[in-house]
Amino acid sequence: MVKAVVRAGLLTLGLVWVALAADTALADEVKRYVVEGSPAAERESCVEPTETMRRMHMEFIKHQRISTVHEGIRGTKYSLTGCVDCHISYDENRNPRPIDQPDQFCGACHNYAAVDLNCFDCHASVPNRPGADAEAAHRAAGVVGRVASTPPQGGR
Repeated sequence: MVKAVVRAGLLTLGLVWVALAADTALADEVKRYVVEGSPAAERESCVEPTETMRRMHMEFIKHQRISTVHEGIRGTKYSLTGCVDCHISYDENRNPRPIDQPDQFCGACHNYAAVDLNCFDCHASVPNRPGADAEAAHRAAGVVGRVASTPPQGGR
């Protein structure tokens, strides 16, 4: 009986150790998805602590979508534009690389987590700014057909 209790205790301890080691490895693995050279790489955390963003960013984005679409409120700390602006990286010619590519911030993490990334079916995957620079950036990134040439003006 004592041997069974000791075995069960050791087994439990082993499972806890493996779970903690795996969690640390996963955190290290995901941490590498912040792309060097992006503004995000220079920060300690996002608009919320990193762990909160990993688990809750979709809820923040959905809440922001409701505020933007139904109430005309734009530019708050959970805007998708803000995410793209901070996490975007650039190629050697200073053209923005689409953030949904498999080796970029959103694409890499969603690929790792096996989660469908459909935000950019409608939204710009590179910074969407008015003017010739934005159009050239969209052309260079191959996303011209997926974004509007000028962002909407005003709130509603």
